[in-house]
Amino acid sequence: MKPSIYNTLTRLENYGHSHHAPSFLFQPQNVAEIEKAFETARKQGLTITLRGAGKSYNDAALNGGGIVLDLQGMNRILEWDPASGLIKVEPGVTIHQLWQHVLPDGWWPPVVSGTMTTTLGGCLGMNIHGKNNFRMGTIGEHVIEFTVLLPTGLEIVCGPKKNGDLFRAMIGGLGMLGVFTTITLQMKRTHSGLLTVRAWNVPHLRSHLDEIETGASEHDYFVGWLDATARGRGLGRGQLHAADYLHEGDDPAAARTLQIDYQTLPSTFFGLMPKSLLHYFMAPFMNNLGTWGVNTAKYYMGSRAKTYRQAHAAFHFLLDYIPDWELAYGRSGLIQYQSFLPRATALEAWTEMLALSQRRGLPSYLGVTKRHRPDKFLLTHAVDGFSLALDFKVTGRNRTRLAGLLQDFDRIVVDAGGRFYFAKNSETTAATARLFLGQDVVTRFKALKRRCDPKNLLESDLYRRVFGE
Repeated sequence: MKPSIYNTLTRLENYGHSHHAPSFLFQPQNVAEIEKAFETARKQGLTITLRGAGKSYNDAALNGGGIVLDLQGMNRILEWDPASGLIKVEPGVTIHQLWQHVLPDGWWPPVVSGTMTTTLGGCLGMNIHGKNNFRMGTIGEHVIEFTVLLPTGLEIVCGPKKNGDLFRAMIGGLGMLGVFTTITLQMKRTHSGLLTVRAWNVPHLRSHLDEIETGASEHDYFVGWLDATARGRGLGRGQLHAADYLHEGDDPAAARTLQIDYQTLPSTFFGLMPKSLLHYFMAPFMNNLGTWGVNTAKYYMGSRAKTYRQAHAAFHFLLDYIPDWELAYGRSGLIQYQSFLPRATALEAWTEMLALSQRRGLPSYLGVTKRHRPDKFLLTHAVDGFSLALDFKVTGRNRTRLAGLLQDFDRIVVDAGGRFYFAKNSETTAATARLFLGQDVVTRFKALKRRCDPKNLLESDLYRRVFGE
């Protein structure tokens, strides 16, 4: 590692391009280079933040004035057993690499994000959930073990029963306790590269949540699109998608559909326009009136229920359908706000939040709903209930008003017994974090932090924001 790397600041952004910070960027290729980075940080009095693909919507992978370790170069698949479905990888391996490696042998990752470009180190650091959380839980529930390099220089192995306290804190721990160096995961057996998908409309928020509640238990995946611009009786209307694995023998062309080239997303729209240009055509509609029109058309075009078969990649990775889609939101980017609420309070709280955003002229341009279950990780966002993710366009004129709206959302969610996801919300304060996590959890996490990182080398803009005094 060349010391000169720390003489130049690099401007880094979040996924939504709404936050940025100058940092000393370093891209280690192995554990020894990570150790050198820790040594440099100690000598220079700098802090270190870990970064994967930079797909967090907030400041989780930003570290203004400090060092950022971009771990994408540590991207080797170390071991793969197609008989058991166990795979061992480095933290920079992406979901894309993962499914391409295992699918031809009849396996699929048990939990994936909405984009295949995320790294597994980042996925574990945030303990991602997918469209099947109600059935399969978070990605952390499928980790057999991992090795972690602590800032002290100690490298240890963790599993559910070995160093279990650190295992449950590192997964979902924001990269603030140590660096994953290897990760061993259990894949899920699949007999086809296709899923059976059913899509249908729901007319308002009550039916939206009722049908997720009753329908999720009958399917392998369940996800909803919510029109946050609809008002009155149509508040919370949307469309639901349920998907199921095919059983062995259901797909006569399984040998074909399990191949990588069958799963590849098309690069053109209707075989004509390059998808890389689509965000330019989306941009003129990224305003309140334009989005209302697009959402209304989408809702009425989906008025007839339909059932079809769809490739795994096409169903799961909607964020990869249009390259650089987030650029359509404009120069100031977007903020995604995701709240998790118990079944008993979700309808009332989200009704209030959706109506409030409309009254203030700040409607979300995209809403996504999911069904969730609790888990045992320390900084968990999970509830026995639902989540709602909302995308908001940021402009120079609305940034202050939008921050105020999201602070009001936080109060509504906390009062309703809800929780938040640290990969997304960018306005959550330390006081709010203590309220939904509980002081006992915060105390336990900080005790582990002192044990694993006594010099506080690992810090991020997010960590300072939500765990600052």
